[in-house]
Amino acid sequence: MPAEFPLRPTLQKGALAVYPTHTPGSQPTRLIVFQFNPDTMKRTLAHRAAPPPAAGTAGPAKEDVLRVAGPPVETIGMTVDMHAADQLAEPDRNAAVAEHGLHPALATLELLMYPPTLEAGKIEEQAARGQVQVSPADLPLILLVWGKSRVVPVKLTSFAVSEEGFDTRLNPIAAKVELAMQVLTYMEFTDSSLGRDAFIAYQKAKESLAAAHLPGSNLTGIRNLLPH
Repeated sequence: MPAEFPLRPTLQKGALAVYPTHTPGSQPTRLIVFQFNPDTMKRTLAHRAAPPPAAGTAGPAKEDVLRVAGPPVETIGMTVDMHAADQLAEPDRNAAVAEHGLHPALATLELLMYPPTLEAGKIEEQAARGQVQVSPADLPLILLVWGKSRVVPVKLTSFAVSEEGFDTRLNPIAAKVELAMQVLTYMEFTDSSLGRDAFIAYQKAKESLAAAHLPGSNLTGIRNLLPH
């Protein structure tokens, strides 16, 4: 007997993979899977600023007009919806949500912008010892996983949350989180880096997709307009 409903394809969830080290071959210590995939993603690409002209020159030479310093600066923005209703319907199976609401999920995202407390302690110790150059703290490496063709290293540049519902203990139980990210390219990583390898694979995927694109069939009229 045929099934009443056709089988639905498996939904691929977007995620952030968090790596404590940039070493190639390392594994993520945390996978932050989106509860609901964002409905929209805004991406912008801008040319990377060229190096300033040499002293005594008016500007870039004519032959340098189409030269760029590297891949464009790409930014990504998305809004992530969070709801605790399903977990609160089964509190025995979701003890953390029953006790804290969405605080743990929100804290997990927020901490992507914080250096670990151990790193912060080291900076304070260096400052207390009067060291002239204090070593900055490192954030974890983050890969945005958005389908097969978009696994890309990013840096979370801003986090804005609207908490839209609360339980009786004022824990947030519904929220919208606006995430802004900058794509990190091979120019931001050392030669031996998981992030560098991920970006190169990301750009190669773009090149493969572009090669698969078929232009319109009626090209003769356009070709006749081009300079000979």
